[in-house]
Amino acid sequence: MGHVTEDTSRQAEVAELADFDGVFAPFRREMLAHCYRMLGSLHDAEDAVQEAYVRAWRSYGSFEGRSSTRTWLYRIATNVCLTEADKRQRRALPKGLGQERSNPAGALEENREIPWLEPIPDAWLPGPDDPAAAVTQRTSVRLALVAALQHLPPRQRAALLLKEVLQFKASEIADLLGSTTAAVNSSMQRARAHLEAIGLDEDSVNEPLSSHQRDVLEKYASALEQKDIDTIVTVFTSDAIWEMPPFTGWYQGPADIGILIGTQCPAGPGELAALPVGANGQPGFAVYIAAPGGGWSAFQFQVMDLTDSAITHAYIFFDHSLFTAAGLPLSFSDSDLQRCRDLQKHRDLQKHRDLKT
Repeated sequence: MGHVTEDTSRQAEVAELADFDGVFAPFRREMLAHCYRMLGSLHDAEDAVQEAYVRAWRSYGSFEGRSSTRTWLYRIATNVCLTEADKRQRRALPKGLGQERSNPAGALEENREIPWLEPIPDAWLPGPDDPAAAVTQRTSVRLALVAALQHLPPRQRAALLLKEVLQFKASEIADLLGSTTAAVNSSMQRARAHLEAIGLDEDSVNEPLSSHQRDVLEKYASALEQKDIDTIVTVFTSDAIWEMPPFTGWYQGPADIGILIGTQCPAGPGELAALPVGANGQPGFAVYIAAPGGGWSAFQFQVMDLTDSAITHAYIFFDHSLFTAAGLPLSFSDSDLQRCRDLQKHRDLQKHRDLKT
């Protein structure tokens, strides 16, 4: 009889877990995006979502349904993020460290002790089931915005995101944060003032990319692959910024960016391959470098801000786990290069078709 009781109990637990998975699964991607906005790291966001899952599972039996399931899950996930944010330094980009622009011909200074901001490949963001919601979600994970959010106190950051991105009422946010509606409204005003002060402009977002923007990106990629500095400098605005953690310097203007690439990039003409990739709802490139023994190896993961006619900001990352997160190989043979190009073009076209639908 004891075995029967144990088996029955185990079956009930499995059934309850399956039921909970069905409740949690539809919200997983949007919760990951929320945790990413809060923490500025895909890896930290994954850990936070997993912790939220465990906490929600443990309290699932006592959930009385007084709020929506979505609100309940966001309460748990937000509290997990607040705990993590209070324990850690804010994540930053080189320009956010407060130092002057760097000499592009000078030595590169690397610092892996700084908790750098990380991009999130588009494959991890909410899909196009609701196109309008998908665009909102992607807009709200732009690297410039996520970097700015890291300067806000964690609770202020949470209040702003819950209101502006997730459309929670101020009273709901106050209840979630254990605060008052007046305090939440005041906190959001300060947060908005900070974002306005640094000049974030929603109108600069263009989903999907225009034909002019596609031309700019294709011109840049072709020039980068050939290390054609004269052409590279023509695709950047006069005040464009280039930064590449874990190197602490940042560079401004086409001339400095050209000098940097010309003097610091170890690849020669024809020794880079730039495959289109999306991250943070922005265009970018997974850049591979020719390997000494043949084939290609992961080199840089690039994300771009751009106007309709030029690149305004290039974010360059050397974390090769981003290639894996984007569904790309860390290396491939010479014969695989064209296949990878074709696959990326197909994915890019499909993404923009989905956004137009």
